[in-house]
Amino acid sequence: MAKKAKHSKAEIAAKLAQAGDLATQGKLQSEIARTLGVSVMTLHRWRKLSPTPRAAAVGLNEPSQFDQAPPASRIAELQLENSRLRRLVTDLLLEKMKLEEAFQVGKPSTRRASR
Repeated sequence: MAKKAKHSKAEIAAKLAQAGDLATQGKLQSEIARTLGVSVMTLHRWRKLSPTPRAAAVGLNEPSQFDQAPPASRIAELQLENSRLRRLVTDLLLEKMKLEEAFQVGKPSTRRASR
């Protein structure tokens, strides 16, 4: 048997909008949930199901921004940024290795020579 929803989509959208307002006022999640008359987990589940407040308020079945494929130019930008970040990480790792080697050379040896 399917469980009957206690709240309609319009009620959920209204409560999410109210929760957003309370959050901007600096209220804690537990206080927000208590004010709305739902549990914290229900509030999180509603937010997860409705990624954008606008889509929840309007009740549209639009795909979220994460479901849409990025345009080719955005992919190219991300690939360029990714390659730059990889080079940066590689440079930092090489610098770290050089510093570790310099530290080991300057440090007196704790090993004994084998006889």
